[in-house]
Amino acid sequence: MLKSIGVAASIVLLAGPALAQSKLTVAAYGGVWDSHLRERVFPEFEKKHNVKIDYVAGNSTDTLAKLQAQKGNQVIDVAIMDDGVMYQAIQLGFCNPIQGLDKSELYPAALFKDDKAVAVGQTGTGFMINTKVFKERGWATPSSWDDLKDPKFKKQLVIPPINNTYGLYTLMMYARMNGGGEKNIDPGFKVMKEQINPNVLVYEPSPGKMTELFQSGQGTIAVWGTGRVQAFANTGFPVDFIYPKEGAPILLASACPVAKPSVNPLAHEMIKTLVSAPVQTGMAKEMGNGPVNTKVDVTMPELRMAPVGERAKLVIAPDWDAINAKRDEWTKRWNREVER
Repeated sequence: MLKSIGVAASIVLLAGPALAQSKLTVAAYGGVWDSHLRERVFPEFEKKHNVKIDYVAGNSTDTLAKLQAQKGNQVIDVAIMDDGVMYQAIQLGFCNPIQGLDKSELYPAALFKDDKAVAVGQTGTGFMINTKVFKERGWATPSSWDDLKDPKFKKQLVIPPINNTYGLYTLMMYARMNGGGEKNIDPGFKVMKEQINPNVLVYEPSPGKMTELFQSGQGTIAVWGTGRVQAFANTGFPVDFIYPKEGAPILLASACPVAKPSVNPLAHEMIKTLVSAPVQTGMAKEMGNGPVNTKVDVTMPELRMAPVGERAKLVIAPDWDAINAKRDEWTKRWNREVER
């Protein structure tokens, strides 16, 4: 009898964890990423794996700061960040290799060394314009990064700050166009301070606030990414994306399983789900993200702004090794000299 009770108790103990709902914490961007993942991706994943997903919204540098603050006791299981910040996270030891990643359907540009991360979407960086305002005022469509200097845009230009990749790319492009580059950023700071700052309404990091500034009529032109602009255009607001003739720096939204003593196996499953053809198709249609899965139809109208096809020829790849070696220094200088 006692033996039977012991066996029964063992069965209950073994069954308990299998039946209990586990938790997965995903840290990623706000705005359309937040709403799309919560509404279109997470519910099915939660049901399939009997898991509750906690979503922590923030920009890439916010997420990296959380990983640094939680070192030794990580709460986040999956981190989704811009590729530049992801390289930093990998160097700092915050990412584990993705287990069982099938790379046969993925574009080579999506892959990271040792599978410590993988891109889950690609975006070009350029200009968002309010097409209605431009038409009413008879303004020509901007075609160059230098067009952002035009006095007619005074206090109407919106740029994310340097802790956001779009702001960092703006600084980089002005450095490149004026005799410098990632290894000599001084010309970029000079242009930003003297010629761009007078036109800037605000250096805005929040995607939600960015759209609000355009909806209120305060912002008429901005530096932003193809995915963000396409998602905004999908709401019916009159905006379009412009690829500058000097080039559109590429941004790869990337995911990694966070390194910890006991990595949640579902972290790997979540990342593999994000790069699957069905999820990539949904992200392309609703978010305007350039897909990383070769099985996604890139001719769909929802990708009319994405860096695919002929537009991919306008894409520029930054030197992230050079950037990350100086990024903290540039951020401090930006806060002193540009965004005061």
